[in-house]
Amino acid sequence: MATYLYRLGRFCFRRRRAVLAVWLAVLIAVGGAAGAFAGRTSDEFKVPGTEAQATLDRIKDTFPAQGHGSAQVVFAAPQPGGITAPATAEAVTEAVGRIAAVPGVAGAPDPYATKAVSPDGRVAIALVSFDRKLGDITDEQRDAVRAAADPAGAAGLTVAYGGDAYNRMAQVDGGEAVGLAVAGVVLVITLGSLVAAGLPLLTALVGIGVALAGLLALSGSFEIISTAPVLALMIGLAVGIDYALFILSRHRRHLAEGLEPEEAAARANATAGSAVVFAGLTVVVALAGLSVAGVPFLTVMGLAASGAVVVAVLVAITLLPALLGFAGRAIDRLPVWRRALRTSDRTTLGERWATFVVRRPVAVLLAGLAALGALAVPAASLTLGLPGGGSQAAGTDARKAYDLVSEGFGPGFNAPLVVVVDAAGAQQPEQAVQGVAQTLSTLKGVQTLLPPAVDAPSRTALLTVIPHTGPDHADTRTLVNEIRDQRDGIKAATGARIDVTGTTAANIDVSAKLGDALPPFVAVIVGIALVLLALAFRSVLVPLKAVAGFLLSITASLGAVVAVYQWGWLDGLIDVPKVGPVVSFVPILLIGVLFGLAMDYELFLVSGMKEHHVHGAAPRDAVVAGVKNGARVVTAAALIMVSVFGSFVFGHDPIVQPIGFALAVGVLVDAFVVRMALVPAAMALFGQAAWWFPKALEKVVPRVDMEGEQLMARLEGAKAAEPAKVPERV
Repeated sequence: MATYLYRLGRFCFRRRRAVLAVWLAVLIAVGGAAGAFAGRTSDEFKVPGTEAQATLDRIKDTFPAQGHGSAQVVFAAPQPGGITAPATAEAVTEAVGRIAAVPGVAGAPDPYATKAVSPDGRVAIALVSFDRKLGDITDEQRDAVRAAADPAGAAGLTVAYGGDAYNRMAQVDGGEAVGLAVAGVVLVITLGSLVAAGLPLLTALVGIGVALAGLLALSGSFEIISTAPVLALMIGLAVGIDYALFILSRHRRHLAEGLEPEEAAARANATAGSAVVFAGLTVVVALAGLSVAGVPFLTVMGLAASGAVVVAVLVAITLLPALLGFAGRAIDRLPVWRRALRTSDRTTLGERWATFVVRRPVAVLLAGLAALGALAVPAASLTLGLPGGGSQAAGTDARKAYDLVSEGFGPGFNAPLVVVVDAAGAQQPEQAVQGVAQTLSTLKGVQTLLPPAVDAPSRTALLTVIPHTGPDHADTRTLVNEIRDQRDGIKAATGARIDVTGTTAANIDVSAKLGDALPPFVAVIVGIALVLLALAFRSVLVPLKAVAGFLLSITASLGAVVAVYQWGWLDGLIDVPKVGPVVSFVPILLIGVLFGLAMDYELFLVSGMKEHHVHGAAPRDAVVAGVKNGARVVTAAALIMVSVFGSFVFGHDPIVQPIGFALAVGVLVDAFVVRMALVPAAMALFGQAAWWFPKALEKVVPRVDMEGEQLMARLEGAKAAEPAKVPERV
């Protein structure tokens, strides 16, 4: 691989104008495709095979409104009893009538006719149903519903809009610009010049532009969840900057050794580029491995992010060498300060730290494990859920509607459960439905039941069950299970079959399925890590140690997520929209993404240790040398990733914010505690045994020339074989 990348780097350096033109053409072409074929992304977290989704699919022809989008228009008077005043009631009725006339609205019953008025007479709810699926509702229709409610606003009422149609998810608030700015500062500090610092940012922006445009171009033909572009943006920016930084740093080191710019770029592409390709492969495999969970929207998210990583790798090993050709020896132009670009024997901070660790490996291991263990404690209380109106930022319409409904009617009115009663096998269908309603009303968690909707030809009825608790409460999940446990008894007593569906039940089922998918996914990831690292390092202990460190990073970062988003810690520092269950796909997403990124740092640090060990250094000396050469770049790379991921924490989206926080904490812990402390301590304790590999595997495991040892040997041999130049006679 190193030989191929060496040739590729030299080719791109020499044909820099053509390479740059190709990438610009690709960016323009994919951008044009996005403009021509882009569709709308989806906010529906559907999982085929769950009871709630299967039930919904079964009744969609009988009760088509159950598969369509819906909204709540909530009217609130300033004082109790105000919503029932004649003038106010007239304004509300007029507003609801105008809403019902909006094109695309299938129905909007008068809240006074349906008795959807709070007991204190302050709040009324109009349940709006659309004639199409949630994903097909346009912003123009949402705006038209808002405009139709103007008479109520003019009458002095507060009008808020909630429900599925107004719970907009996965919106980026522009915080990524802050992350880019911080990344730029880190690059300038690390590289010392504006030209050098600008190259990783430029290549990362090109890569993310191509990746996002390609994803948007596909959104017109495929259903793409709204979180997929955001995740691709996060991952693409972070790895795009980091991968370019690794190659650029090696290029500058070769320049300091006296190589010509072309040769320096080619060798950097061969050595650091090999590590970039290998690291990118691990990230892609981990993200694509999200499909193991069997959750379609999670598969789309994983594939979208892995596509961004593939583009980032291609840009790093082709476009970056071309840009290095344009820069030539002017790579350090526009210096921020004078920084010597030469190899030196002076002691660096990384070397001092590594020396400290290898002298006291046991103490460092115990301290690191104690810190990670404390951070991981909250992970034992992890509870999963999906965001809804109550998870939106305070002050948004969806959150206002949610809070008004909770205050006026009780939290359970935001968590209705739809019980489908199939009375086709009952001798007396009407009595069977009444019997089911009577049985359900006796359950402890039920606040009330709404009148059933009946389809006489199919002998099917829908019972809306209002629980005492909200959609995120553990008692609501318990109630769903209790209703399902009544299935056999109800069947025996009435002859009717019941199933539970609705948004609340669907979210509970999705969270349960994702929780069940975690163990097999972790097993797959661990297996992949062992194979890839054994292939890269030809060692047994190194892969085992890497996997152990990865699991420590995961549990510690999950503990931090639980503490902040489920327990409410750091509430004054981080503006969490609502404390409650962790978004159900955050853990599995964190595992997939952090696995790839953790392997990046493992490869770049341990490969340096192996390189020095192969060249004769004692085991502990090799550890110190590896950390010395890699600490600065790995530190900068980690800080860049933390700044990019952390920038998404400043937004208020209930999905994007915890994902950004989890990844930022995960990278911070993995890079600075696990890879920079625990790994060198463990390697120092392993000594020579770290590089033991069974002879039986030596014969069957292919060699990956990741550090370019074979390539360098061939180059040195070719140089030695060159005939000596005869001095010309004067």
